[in-house]
Amino acid sequence: VITSLRLRVRRRPAERRYEGWRFESFRAGTAAVRALAQEGPLPTVLRLSDETETMIGLARPDAIGGGGSGCLVILGVEGDWIGHRHAAAAAVLARHGGEPLGPEPGQAWEHGRFSAPYLRDSLLGAGATVETLETAGFWSNLPRLCDAVRLALLGALGSPLVMCHVSHVYETGASLYFTVVTPQQDDPVEQWQRAKEAVNAAIVEAGGTISHHHGVGRDHRDAYGAELGPLGVGVLQAVKERLDPAGILNPGVLVPQSPPGI
Repeated sequence: VITSLRLRVRRRPAERRYEGWRFESFRAGTAAVRALAQEGPLPTVLRLSDETETMIGLARPDAIGGGGSGCLVILGVEGDWIGHRHAAAAAVLARHGGEPLGPEPGQAWEHGRFSAPYLRDSLLGAGATVETLETAGFWSNLPRLCDAVRLALLGALGSPLVMCHVSHVYETGASLYFTVVTPQQDDPVEQWQRAKEAVNAAIVEAGGTISHHHGVGRDHRDAYGAELGPLGVGVLQAVKERLDPAGILNPGVLVPQSPPGI
């Protein structure tokens, strides 16, 4: 029950500039966005797509086979007097081997980023399971974490189409956001549940976090417990017991209802 809200209001940006940059590989692009996150300037929008997501996102007749390879970085700068911030960020990308593609890829991303859910619905109706999952980790561990998720998906689904992008960066690490497309089996819910459980285990084993921004609920509960360890789970259970002694608020959603070992 929400009884009141306090909102923070910001002025609309006076200027907004989105553009695309091409890198030879996901690893090269990762090094570039890491430099921006750690050395600055950090732009308003910084998004890196892997080779597969880039290929599909740039699937135009003039892009396939020529100029459409590599990985795409979307760079966005918003605010007042953005010229200096943009020039400084562009210099970092260029120093790491980035090739400027101009404003068209950035504008296409800005205008089309909310269209994906509608495409997902159409694919579901055509017999393709389309889902997403995400994690986050330290910069040094991102390659291992990315490979672990891909291998888990391949083992559970056979030959799915797996796309990955980095949508949030920090000084210490970044998110990995995966989109998965695979032919539906007789029971697509069970099919995805099996794949998700395999990925959850792989994420924890590879040292990632079970959720970056999707949240933690029943699908993530067991893996979240493994990530936290017995002490962390016990702390959450103690807080839950104190705030909700009758156990009526979302029972069993975040952590198991019984203390570890009981």
